[in-house]
Amino acid sequence: MSPTLPPTAASPESNVRPPAPDAAASPAELLARAAARGRDRQLPYHGELTPAEAWALHTAGAARLVDVRTQVEWTYVGRVEGSLLVEWRAHGAQQPNPRFIEALGEAVPQDVPVMMLCRSGVRSHAAAELATRSGWTVAMNVLEGFEGDLDEAGQRGTRGGWRKAGLPWVQS
Repeated sequence: MSPTLPPTAASPESNVRPPAPDAAASPAELLARAAARGRDRQLPYHGELTPAEAWALHTAGAARLVDVRTQVEWTYVGRVEGSLLVEWRAHGAQQPNPRFIEALGEAVPQDVPVMMLCRSGVRSHAAAELATRSGWTVAMNVLEGFEGDLDEAGQRGTRGGWRKAGLPWVQS
């Protein structure tokens, strides 16, 4: 499967306080913003969220955060506490996980909004697209991913992403 790519865009005891994306924004307003981005970019799924918007929906219980990175990334790079791990592709695998949709369905009903998170927003774009084709009514991509885009030195963490935004995360 060759996904259509979107345009580019702590420690366990960490007590990082997340910035409020918009203190007055309700979950419904955040979902509407995501949908508007989806329409503007003609995405094949509901829409896109900034990391801060995804955090707000996650903490409100208004959508399930699904980390589609590998178990290795989740363990050694970090993860968002309370997120679900459903690997898009196993570490070292060349093809997507053939059980991805089955595992997603075991974790999240199709009528519950899902937010896909990966390293930079590419795998999560593909995961949101497949989830939508498979029946999830509100599948979204978290822009910038967990680590963001590569910088001039070829490293992640300085150009966007969940961690760069100062949002809470834990590491094993």
